[in-house]
Amino acid sequence: MTNPNSGTSAAPRCQFQFSDGRSCRMLRSPLHSSFCAFHAKQELQLLESQRLGAEISASLNGDFLTATDINHVLDKLFTAGAQDRIPPRKAAILTYLGQVMLSSLPYVKREFPFAYKFDHWNKVLANAAPLSTPPALTDSPPECPAELPEPDSPEEE
Repeated sequence: MTNPNSGTSAAPRCQFQFSDGRSCRMLRSPLHSSFCAFHAKQELQLLESQRLGAEISASLNGDFLTATDINHVLDKLFTAGAQDRIPPRKAAILTYLGQVMLSSLPYVKREFPFAYKFDHWNKVLANAAPLSTPPALTDSPPECPAELPEPDSPEEE
């Protein structure tokens, strides 16, 4: 009797190596050339983490001086967490940091007075970059995002 998984063309098992030298014993995912679905997802998260971190932390106007800026970032964080693009522990830590930032806003406003005209604020909101779509689980590397335009500085009254 022959083993259906013993082909010579491609390894049917995941090629992930643990730190102690053992190999993963799961079957290779048909969507990845060498890893099972679990390790392919881990690899994708690792490759996407730096780009996604820059996307999530991009506020509306470049700084975190308004509750709307922080809320915009928390919205993207919520979306990335719901799409399982970031680990739950990291999402919880970043959410807590957002809460701390929101609680410090009254002190920031006392130190740094600023104002936005309504038309300018609508323009900032219209130009806000949403979170990118999650990449598919394939062999191709993630695409580099296009350069985001610099946010406009607030107009003075």
